[in-house]
Amino acid sequence: MTTKFTNDHEWINIEDHDAAVVGITLHAQDALGDVVFVELPEVGRSYKKGEIAGVVESVKAAADLFMPVEGEVVEVNEALRADPSLANSDPMGQGWFFKVKVTQMEQFDQLMDPPAYDALLKTL
Repeated sequence: MTTKFTNDHEWINIEDHDAAVVGITLHAQDALGDVVFVELPEVGRSYKKGEIAGVVESVKAAADLFMPVEGEVVEVNEALRADPSLANSDPMGQGWFFKVKVTQMEQFDQLMDPPAYDALLKTL
């Protein structure tokens, strides 16, 4: 299992060859506060890297969720839609947002590894 991170505070985790799991980081959920609503991407739709794939709304603000890599959304987390607070209580686990079939693996390889993401957080 390999987890990478974006500058926009999404994480993407390659679990198997079929799909990667995407969510928001601990930092993102901390900055947002209590998540009250999520707009998830459409299953079957293809997105380009950096394209807006959803929205996270909290008591403080709304934030766009950006696609970390090019690919097709193959599943969304219906449990998160029913209970958006999962994005706060378990952002790196049960609070995942969607799964994507990655079409450009080199884009995944270019994302930050955990030490690089930790270094980014220290600059904020």
